[in-house]
Amino acid sequence: MRFGLLFGMQLPRPWGPDAESRLFHEVLDQIELADRLGFDNVWCPEHHFLEEYSHLSASEVFLGAVSQRTRTIRIGHAVMLMPPAFNPTARVAERIATLDILSGGRVEFGTGESTTPTELLGFGIERATKRDQWAEAVDAAARMFVEEPFAGYDGEYVSMPVRNVLPKPVQRPHPPMWMACGNRDAIRLAAHRGLGALNFSFFGPAETRKWVDTYYEGIASEECVPAGFAVNAQIAATIPMMCHRDEATAVDRAVDGIQFFNFGLGYYGGFGSPSPGRTDVWEVFQRERAERGMDRAAFGRLGGPLGNPARGAIGSPEQIRELLRRHEEAGLDQAIFLVQGGGMRHEDVCESLELFATEVMPEFKDRHDKAELRKAERLRPAVDAALARREPARTADPGYRVLPRSKH
Repeated sequence: MRFGLLFGMQLPRPWGPDAESRLFHEVLDQIELADRLGFDNVWCPEHHFLEEYSHLSASEVFLGAVSQRTRTIRIGHAVMLMPPAFNPTARVAERIATLDILSGGRVEFGTGESTTPTELLGFGIERATKRDQWAEAVDAAARMFVEEPFAGYDGEYVSMPVRNVLPKPVQRPHPPMWMACGNRDAIRLAAHRGLGALNFSFFGPAETRKWVDTYYEGIASEECVPAGFAVNAQIAATIPMMCHRDEATAVDRAVDGIQFFNFGLGYYGGFGSPSPGRTDVWEVFQRERAERGMDRAAFGRLGGPLGNPARGAIGSPEQIRELLRRHEEAGLDQAIFLVQGGGMRHEDVCESLELFATEVMPEFKDRHDKAELRKAERLRPAVDAALARREPARTADPGYRVLPRSKH
């Protein structure tokens, strides 16, 4: 199993004049530390207008900085929003390829649609069509990586003439592609499109087994027609994490921040009605958390094995190791640790990363490479068959010309 970290730039009110700047630089320091410690991936979302929940709206810029502060950690969008009103598709391909060059081929290309009305309606995107917009944009972006020149696109949502989209990524045919998933249907769709599955719902090892089985059944089925020109057969899950030798200290350091993360997601994605620039989401959280099942008691009692999905891997090294062994046995390819929730202290996060890397990570690292080789060998016939079903890259009309301005 690999280990990733998720950073969404949560910033509960009240804000001081330098709060955003301090947060961004603290997270850069945390990622640089994670790179030195041997973590495998860093993942950053793209969100817009979600005050306090996420201030990371230009993740491609932030990850450019990450690429210059790190050496080996892989750099992931979790996720880039694909409906063209968020990001014109050619700009997506250009940014991903540029980041791949700057990072020396370390990019993981996560794709998604957005779920919140705050974001969708802010960019004029209809909820009913966002999945179709995603599908067209993912197909077009994959072609932009491999077609030289790009042979054009005439879809309902993506339309573009023949152009040579530059630069091209270092990784060939393109960086590994992923899809954001939050339910079983999305897991199945990711598998049928040959995309890695990025799960942002919290669940325990028993549920992991169900999701893993559904995913790999989809990869092996005849319905798998890759969205890209390679199959990225990987399933990852988000798990809250705070590691401390004393379980009670770990819980005390993480409980409010992790529960605020969950509350903010529900607030913007479901039950909330924010007033832009005025609503204090942290205050609403403190007032409503108990009635929404997010008080401290929801983390369960201290002592014994971890298993509460809301609490995740928050505890001692021994507790976390035992939990992750169960996820590993269930077939999880990557645990993405949520370590930056509202109000969690920079010093506590760094201490947790160091303790985890020293006392928990090594045994999983030792097993991972051999397990990946066995999995690749097992899946090779299914992957080859899936790629044979994918329409190949196209060749543009060699007679196509961009007319001089006087001819338009």
